Amino acid sequence: MSISHFTALVWLGFLAVVVLIALGYILVQRSRHRHMLQFTNMELLEKVAPSRPSPMRHVPVALMLVGLVFLTIAAAGPTAVKKVPRNRATVVLVMDVSLSMEATDVPPSRLKVAQKAGKEFVDGLPPGINLGFVTFAGTASVMVPPTTNREAVKAAIDNIKLAERTATGEGILTALQSIDTIATVLGGAETPPPARIVLMSDGKQTVPDDKDVDNPRHGFTAARLAKNKGVPVSTISFGTSWGTVEIPDQDGKGAQRVKVPVDDDALREIAKLSGGDFYTASSLTELTAVYDTLEEQIGYEMTRGDASRPWLLLGMLVVAAGVVTGLLYRQRLP
Repeated sequence: MSISHFTALVWLGFLAVVVLIALGYILVQRSRHRHMLQFTNMELLEKVAPSRPSPMRHVPVALMLVGLVFLTIAAAGPTAVKKVPRNRATVVLVMDVSLSMEATDVPPSRLKVAQKAGKEFVDGLPPGINLGFVTFAGTASVMVPPTTNREAVKAAIDNIKLAERTATGEGILTALQSIDTIATVLGGAETPPPARIVLMSDGKQTVPDDKDVDNPRHGFTAARLAKNKGVPVSTISFGTSWGTVEIPDQDGKGAQRVKVPVDDDALREIAKLSGGDFYTASSLTELTAVYDTLEEQIGYEMTRGDASRPWLLLGMLVVAAGVVTGLLYRQRLP
């Protein structure tokens, strides 16, 4: 603990008083010893004091001095960093629901694993956070606007419907609109509540074309807009490079197996452009671990608060122990 972590540093000066008390006690004990040695009749001295005094006689005083040290620290107002749940924040979970989520490279399927981990993420956020849920395939939809109703979000995750194509930028833009709406509704503050987008995708953007980076609906453009609004986008690249799905032929008479590899590069760039973090996951364990990390980052903030109570209680207990020890061992206070 640094001295900068005290709110009333001047009280630490009382430690000098404790040291003086300890020195005074030592001097008194030495003085008593000298007086005892001045007893000229050694035979009578041995009868009066047949054995050397036990060191245990010093324990009550030692306990009281230690207790005073703890009480002095408490009086100085120590502080400590504490993890406090956020109550004024907005999070929007944006999930890719394109047909590639049917891939079974993450057993039993990308979709089933994403649903399970997503619901655990919902349950893990502090209750005071407004959580929204957006899905995107060829277009994006607000399934649940930011709310503290966790059951509504989990029900929406359970009822995901897959569709063709992947419009990553649309997902981000739709989430930003939800955040703007809830900020307007909440009001009552000089600045809008802090917000974060958590985007999970398993493949390459197809709407608009991934190479059309100047398109206003492109994922990179949306990420830059999120940066301007102060809303980081944390991205999760979910799946493997060897995932495949069966896509029905247009005539409906057959199907072809198509590779659906993850697009780490694009999602990493979206996170970078928006000021968020990039993660990868290719199993339920890994995806759950990513969500756990995000819960800590989003759901809680580290603040420095008062930490004097433990020192105060410890000091009181040690001083009381010194008094009790003195009464039991010497039948008097030191």
